[in-house]
Amino acid sequence: MDLNLRDKVAFVTGGSKGIGREVARRLASEGCDVAITARGAESLEDTASEISRETGRRVVALPGDMSVTADVNRCVAQAVDEWGRIDILVTCAGSSPGGLLEELTDEQWLESLQLKFLGYVRTVRAVVPHMAGRGSGAVILVVGNDGLKPSFWEMTAGAANAADINFASSIADQYGPKGVRVNTVNPGPVETDRWDGLEKAFARDMNVDQAEARRRAEASIPRGKITQPQEVAALVAFLASDVAASVHGAHVPIDGGQRKPLMER
Repeated sequence: MDLNLRDKVAFVTGGSKGIGREVARRLASEGCDVAITARGAESLEDTASEISRETGRRVVALPGDMSVTADVNRCVAQAVDEWGRIDILVTCAGSSPGGLLEELTDEQWLESLQLKFLGYVRTVRAVVPHMAGRGSGAVILVVGNDGLKPSFWEMTAGAANAADINFASSIADQYGPKGVRVNTVNPGPVETDRWDGLEKAFARDMNVDQAEARRRAEASIPRGKITQPQEVAALVAFLASDVAASVHGAHVPIDGGQRKPLMER
């Protein structure tokens, strides 16, 4: 299916690894030029060069920390200066620590909210006025199924993700009439380095080994498999395209139908 994304300009946060990296790769393969942001400048540059070589599209690395408002505004301004517009915004930057209530610190709760929620707010706030001024744009927040499916081990993620979902619904109402579509994508476990770290932490807190943590995760998913980042990227590309022109204000799970309580038993 041709998604008609050729020559669109995409801005992807958390673009140096994991889901963000695959989103940038997929959008570039669909013909987009892409600006990617992340905190690690070296890995970001490597990713931009690799995707550009693979796809023949312009991929620009914009190092920045989405928990810092000045960095967000600078990166967005650089992208707008480079291309004159941003057609697609995908937020992937940020992660939240897993853990049990009695062990989670105030700092861990704040860490989750600072980047995974407020980082998204900062980025949307910087980009959406440019889209609204042109009367078009697509915003996809890669959030996480914890915001829809509570988990006692993933409370910090659940709180940040639920806030993201509420935020997305609010800006969908505000900016839909101005030509900007807003949706969220909500993965469960995804085969990335971050998931490997979460498996290890889950194993620690549940007093099991990592193989058992993996087994429990897979058993909680009726489809029986961990999602691949390329699958998430394909969904994001669809939502970014005019093929999905009537999909607005939606919160789309991509988790194989996961049932969180089965993982925690």
